[in-house]
Amino acid sequence: MIDQSFLKKSSLKNKVVEDILSCDLQDANGLNDFQKLPTEDLIAIPRVGINRYRLPIEVTNKFGVTRSHDCEASMFVNLDANKNGVSMSRLCTILQSTSASDGLSANFFKNVLRRYRIELADEEDNKLIESAYLNIKFNYPVKQKSLKSDNWGWQYYPVNLKATETKDGGFEYFMTLTYEYSSTCPCSLSMAKQYEREFAEGKTTEGTGIGVPHSQRSVLTCTIKVNPDIEFHLEDLILLLKEAIPTETQSLVKRVDEQAFAILNGSHPMFVEHASKSVSKILNAEEDILDWLVELEHIESLHSHNAAAVIYKGVENGLRADTIF
Repeated sequence: MIDQSFLKKSSLKNKVVEDILSCDLQDANGLNDFQKLPTEDLIAIPRVGINRYRLPIEVTNKFGVTRSHDCEASMFVNLDANKNGVSMSRLCTILQSTSASDGLSANFFKNVLRRYRIELADEEDNKLIESAYLNIKFNYPVKQKSLKSDNWGWQYYPVNLKATETKDGGFEYFMTLTYEYSSTCPCSLSMAKQYEREFAEGKTTEGTGIGVPHSQRSVLTCTIKVNPDIEFHLEDLILLLKEAIPTETQSLVKRVDEQAFAILNGSHPMFVEHASKSVSKILNAEEDILDWLVELEHIESLHSHNAAAVIYKGVENGLRADTIF
């Protein structure tokens, strides 16, 4: 007896092979071009494209340009319901050709996104792609002077630069930067100093007379929406975060620098709540930062859990805590 399910599967497989071999459209080289075929599905895709496309790109900074060799790009456009696909390779070639002559900036993103919307559109109807998105991740190196000694090292900041452009001409540009710092617990510092005083006064004989407050490496990730019509560099954001939280981790220290760092930490004890409010004040004072959101985490040396917070500007329909969970 013939297995009908086998025949059905075999027939379906033959139909797939037939469809693949009988493409009605060919490119300039005579190769089948399925991307331009019409579709019967009529299902729109809000965002389709490429993740993790790697290339070196120059980054425009306050002093010229810096080349970053570890960039990863994510680039997308929307797909209308009546379209079968997009030209993925064209996303790459547009990004490469623009990066060959321009450093990363708001204008760089404007140029790339506009080219996506124009050059990935169908030649027949000449209708622009409705929306385009580009996100570029890299580690940004900055020379960091040692606190006291005549030395310096490289501080690396994980960075995301991203932008969107929509059919109504709306363009939005965002910077995300990760900043590491040291946080000394105010409560622990107070109790350590209280113990040292009581030991010196003979009220206790426990321990050695030296109390050490707990401090920890801490990290914040700051996302800002920048006015694209002004020049705002990564260094500008780094300086704002240093102003809010001066206890940035150090890249190279001698003993004199280590002592200076201990003094710096003692001068700026903070809970995660203190750090959050300090960053809020600094970012709110900048008119060119249209919106912002900051995630903070103090990676505790006392507890096996971490203290964390999320704070944001509160713009209507803007960045919110519930957009990151």
